[in-house]
Amino acid sequence: MAASPAVQSTDDMQDLVGLARDAAASVQKLVAEATQRVRKRVLTPEGKIDAARLEAEQHAAHGLAWLATYGEAVRELAGYAERLQNEGKLGETEILLVKIGAGEYLDQMFGGIPMSQGEMVRPTSSLGFSQSELVQYRSEAVEAVIADGNTAANRKALVAKIREGSGSATIGESGLDEDMEAIRSEIRRFGKAEVVEQAHEWHLKNDYIPMEIIEKMAELGVFGLTIPEEYGGMGMPKAAMCVVSEELSRAYIGVGSLGTRSEIAAELILGGGTEEQKQRFLPKLASGEILPTAVFTEPNTGSDLASLRTRAVKEGDVWKITGNKTWITHPVRADIMTVLVRTKPEEKGHRGLSMLIAEKPRGTDAEPFPVEGLTGGEIEVLGYRGMKEYELSFEGFEVPGANLLGDVEGKGFTQLMQTFESARIQTAARAIGVAQAALDVGLRYAEERIQFGKPLVEFPRVADKIAMMAVEINIARQLTYFSAREKDEGKRCDLEAGMAKLLGARVAWAAADNALQIHGGNGFALEYTASRLLCDARILNIFEGAAEIQAQVIARRLLEQ
Repeated sequence: MAASPAVQSTDDMQDLVGLARDAAASVQKLVAEATQRVRKRVLTPEGKIDAARLEAEQHAAHGLAWLATYGEAVRELAGYAERLQNEGKLGETEILLVKIGAGEYLDQMFGGIPMSQGEMVRPTSSLGFSQSELVQYRSEAVEAVIADGNTAANRKALVAKIREGSGSATIGESGLDEDMEAIRSEIRRFGKAEVVEQAHEWHLKNDYIPMEIIEKMAELGVFGLTIPEEYGGMGMPKAAMCVVSEELSRAYIGVGSLGTRSEIAAELILGGGTEEQKQRFLPKLASGEILPTAVFTEPNTGSDLASLRTRAVKEGDVWKITGNKTWITHPVRADIMTVLVRTKPEEKGHRGLSMLIAEKPRGTDAEPFPVEGLTGGEIEVLGYRGMKEYELSFEGFEVPGANLLGDVEGKGFTQLMQTFESARIQTAARAIGVAQAALDVGLRYAEERIQFGKPLVEFPRVADKIAMMAVEINIARQLTYFSAREKDEGKRCDLEAGMAKLLGARVAWAAADNALQIHGGNGFALEYTASRLLCDARILNIFEGAAEIQAQVIARRLLEQ
């Protein structure tokens, strides 16, 4: 990849890598000091987190989570640049992505990070730093990266590179190896050939994703991607799962999310199931012979799973489930349901919960639940269609005793917790796919739409939107891939996965919003894909841990370290 004279020399590249690395180290010290300051606000004299104090200091705690996420993002950008330099792949596009991204995120860390549209975290008013105290963390490297970072000239140069290579799979090198990029190419071909042209019609009609699409996904190995080979899967790393989820979601989030169903069900069974359960269910999940759904959430509980009330009572060799569940994705066509229930009513909170693998026949729109003891009603939604959401009612629904996950009671919440890292990494990857789709349609419209005698993309405010969409997608992508590598290496990565999901969801929403804005009034019309992407992107900040819950989890981990 050719580089411009302004950035092509080896010295320039080494300067960028070194400056980004040094700047990342400087702001890690800022994050460490901010953590100590929040600790003083929320810890008891014994050094434990006081729940009441943490709630009272929620703005500061969640602000810390965002500050740490930005710090990690800058560090991953520096690592990305260094890896590409070592591989001889650090070209102009990648340099611009790093410069703009690192410069912008560093600037926000000192000036203000948007936690949402109307909530800013600032190191001064939110975390108690004075301007004079902040100076020690604004090292020469930080100042240099900010000064030569998100400038008008750099954004203009990046958009020029984007327009040159607008047919590329990603803007700039992804940082993954050739095998992963070969997988990306295969999945992208499938998405473009089978999904993209039909997705908007499925959305508008609220149709199911056709079974022939699901069958083709099964043939590609999507459902068995990370399941070990001994259980009929492909045994691939989480990085492959990220690429597949990203590209499928780029075509249509519903298709990308179908892979999630099998990924999380398999993770549950692998982590908590008996060998007999693994042998019975995993090969069929891997082949796509059976489709799963997750049945966890209840009305009035949301993220508070400890207050879950749906119960299961053992009668002979059968568990009988009674209760209500809500926001259940794709239950009609699912063959198995992983159901979180209370089997020990005498045990309060998480300790009384167990996980059941409930088998059921596939339903249809005409007869959604053709089985005794299970009924449901569809929840109509703005986006994230193609699978359909339901509220379910269990009235003595029977599950064989052998289908208690792990053949052990009271471990359901623990078993579910073991899947959170993968679920959040996968959700971050889906967010990247949606953001990339928004960039695709936004760029295409900006190129084709002529106003005042020239394409929209030639107006700086429109071009700036394109540039920042690309920059933030790359940042979220690197943070997500880092989380996947940590998971593949067997390291605890709930913190990193949470950060990837938190940032990825916001990036997807911003990208979709920008794509719609570029379309102007047309973006508000249902016939344009931009309107669907806005609806699809919005859910990412809610499921698999709403942004506020995700920030709370990240904050607790930081404060407990």
